Amino acid sequence: MPVPHRELKGVSVSIIGIGGSALGDIKDESEAGRVVSEALDNGINFFDNAWEYHDGKSEEVMGRALKGKRDQAFLMTKVCSHGRKRDVAMKMLEDSLRRLQTDHLDLWQIHEVIYDNDPDLHFQPEGAVEALTQAKQQGKVRFVGFTGHKDPDIHLKMLSHRYPFDTVQLPLNPFDKSYRSFQENVIPEARRQGVLVIGMKSMGGGGEPVKRGVATPQELLRYAMSVPGILTTVSGMDSYNVFRQNLAVAMDFSPMSGSEMAQLEQRVKAMAGDGRLEHYKATKIYDAAVGREQHGFPSPKELPA
Repeated sequence: MPVPHRELKGVSVSIIGIGGSALGDIKDESEAGRVVSEALDNGINFFDNAWEYHDGKSEEVMGRALKGKRDQAFLMTKVCSHGRKRDVAMKMLEDSLRRLQTDHLDLWQIHEVIYDNDPDLHFQPEGAVEALTQAKQQGKVRFVGFTGHKDPDIHLKMLSHRYPFDTVQLPLNPFDKSYRSFQENVIPEARRQGVLVIGMKSMGGGGEPVKRGVATPQELLRYAMSVPGILTTVSGMDSYNVFRQNLAVAMDFSPMSGSEMAQLEQRVKAMAGDGRLEHYKATKIYDAAVGREQHGFPSPKELPA
């Protein structure tokens, strides 16, 4: 039985997606290709990526893996202009199309809207939002959106412009309910505007909650996929074995009941309340180097030991 699908404005999308950054972490490219091929064979058609992942390697690996199979995939990547103007964003789009070996994207999103002034920068004249509009008009992208993992107020500021975003990508896990909650604050507004939600970081980004024994990968992934109204959940799978584990959850998926979700939220609440299980919100550990550079922050490599 193939992985279930949901609908994005008439387009069928699998309830789980392959994360592009983790795909680029797989050392053996043939293994990455096997993940992509078996994902498609089992009904997973949502493929995530970003211009900056592994300095372009992730897009290149995905492009080679999808060669001859592009029509089976719902392909998404992200523009990483990080506050720079439309011309930079459009150049990045051409880079992404070349690397991914395609003439169009199914979804193009502004990556990592995580600094308080990012919405102002993206909506400035000749900003990245104008690039989204231009790319859509040119037929190079079908749908557009934005992503971020830091603070729900930043997402709400993006949505306050009432731009016709098709999607918004944000953290979804049981820890989120207790700390800077996107689920509580952003999803209701997205629904009001007809913007579909893509979940990410179901296991806390780097899997720290799993390593600590707070919750299992299976229940965390199932929780994220059970949030009402969610389109899909992007999951990082850095090996074939992890892919098979997540595929099994998706193929056997049945939504958690409201009471099951509430019990899991309560179980993790004591640890979740201070952000220790969501470092991408509480620290800069997960903030991309390109974004740091554009905002004048040192990269992790430049920080003292």
